[in-house]
Amino acid sequence: MGRYSVRLPSVTGRSSFAYSIGAFANRPKRINGVLSFGHIMTENMTLEQVSTAKCYEGEQRVYRHRSGTLDCDMTFGVFLPPAALEGKPCPVLFFLSGLTCSHENFIQKSGFQAHAAKHNLIVVNPDTSPRGVEIAGQDDAYDFGSGAGFYVDAKEEPWSKHYKMYSYVTQELVDVVNANLPVVPGRRGIFGHSMGGHGALICALKNPGLYQSVSAFAPIANPTECPWGQKALAGYLGSNTADWALWDATHLVSQYESTPQELFIDQGASDNFLAAKQLLPENLLAAADGNDHIQTIYKQREGYDHSYFYIATFIGEHIAYHAALLTASS
Repeated sequence: MGRYSVRLPSVTGRSSFAYSIGAFANRPKRINGVLSFGHIMTENMTLEQVSTAKCYEGEQRVYRHRSGTLDCDMTFGVFLPPAALEGKPCPVLFFLSGLTCSHENFIQKSGFQAHAAKHNLIVVNPDTSPRGVEIAGQDDAYDFGSGAGFYVDAKEEPWSKHYKMYSYVTQELVDVVNANLPVVPGRRGIFGHSMGGHGALICALKNPGLYQSVSAFAPIANPTECPWGQKALAGYLGSNTADWALWDATHLVSQYESTPQELFIDQGASDNFLAAKQLLPENLLAAADGNDHIQTIYKQREGYDHSYFYIATFIGEHIAYHAALLTASS
């Protein structure tokens, strides 16, 4: 389908595709006039509040819970905008981080909170891999194992017991959020950076309608064709490259025939990983050009690299983009 590329920031809205998987079940309780999410019970787990800080009249919080999908304790960030603290349902936006990151990097470095508060979006950001599990070799490399779950469901031992980040992000975490936070049913977006950009793209493409907005900063767009992706996919999935294609955004775009989907791809022109052919956005854009069900927006940022300085510069534009889609009339 169509595509446009620009070099200067702008925000363009599109019609959203509404999809509801059910309303949140348990609203937060108001204690002495303040909404409390400190110790939340769901049917299968307890959420433990690790920290909270007032931020732009909202609150930046961190929670811990026992994940049944990953069979370990997981930590994730939640930003609650002012409207959510007043008990008003808000759209939710998930952010997936890149290699070596935990939930903390995005919270501390991106500056997203001011923009999420302005648009009254709840923002949830999980960790990048299971934590606290005993697997030999998981800490040996920055690009595989701890901090590098690659948002796939591993098939190979010993990774398959715990490394199921795709199912965690698209199912368990969505259910936890729906059950415990004041979210608007069927108003959900996803975005991410690098490995997390790859994750955001495949989570949306493999689940048409689950997310009403999708964007990615410098995504690993064609992992079957780059060193990072080949290492991760071989390690988690085995040697059958046909299995790899199921977790590759470029391949998924080429085969996509479902609900029309717009993908907002953002790329720093001075990104050293772009030059090293780790990202390959050009391959995804070429695949999208031949698919009438996919619309792409591609913005190349002159002089910007792969860092959080780049993300912080354009995070406001991305959040405004998601807000326009998540608050549009269905």
